[in-house]
Amino acid sequence: MSRDQMQRQRFEQKYRLDAAQALGVREFVQEYLPLDENSVGKPDLSYPVHSLYLDSDSLATYWATVNGDKNRFKLRLRFYNDLPDSPVFFEIKRRVDRCIMKQRGGLRKEAVPWVLSGQLPQPEWLVSKDPRHLVAVQRFCELAQDLQATPRVHVTYLREAWVSAEDNSVRVTMDRKVQTEPRFAATFSTAVTHGVQPFGWEIILELKFTDRYPLWFRKLVEHFDLVQCGAAKYCEGVEAIGIEQLSGHHDAP
Repeated sequence: MSRDQMQRQRFEQKYRLDAAQALGVREFVQEYLPLDENSVGKPDLSYPVHSLYLDSDSLATYWATVNGDKNRFKLRLRFYNDLPDSPVFFEIKRRVDRCIMKQRGGLRKEAVPWVLSGQLPQPEWLVSKDPRHLVAVQRFCELAQDLQATPRVHVTYLREAWVSAEDNSVRVTMDRKVQTEPRFAATFSTAVTHGVQPFGWEIILELKFTDRYPLWFRKLVEHFDLVQCGAAKYCEGVEAIGIEQLSGHHDAP
């Protein structure tokens, strides 16, 4: 992936679309936002995203979401391909009331098992000299240790993204072909061998903004008669796979 365009603090609204609605939304959005550089030239304007979610034996982060805890977080390792020299990003996704906050730090792929086992991240392992990367990795490891969290679920999908060119304050994404599968080891293969599709063939639309709600978001929602809903990929994936298959202790193969 190219430059980091993550919104570190934002509000987001989610909707479920069918294929025809998604094409209409694309035509609507392109009047307001340029295509994310990672989507340019890709089939269906979409690039693959992979996340390996960590959770405790009791699935604490899953239940925090299901129970609607106002202050909660998820821990995930995000990667984009099978290449051994590509990075893995340690991501903490927090919800504080209605606001989403993220911390993200990238490491070289070969360093990830060492850090997850308790090794302090070495400067040469980091993909950026930005101190926020080191802080994010350290905080991720602290939270994982507190929960005794280990890998549980691999989530993958194809993402079409549109983003404001100036400051990334507005972002629209559509995620297709969401698949989830159990994965109990920190391995970063993009292959899906025992996948389920928690949303079927629905496409997940997310409207994201950091400050003021864009008026054209309202026009889009009204034009396509959209209804805001929950669409937490990890939680829906847990339920599709089966809670009993994911809870408890699992030895990595």
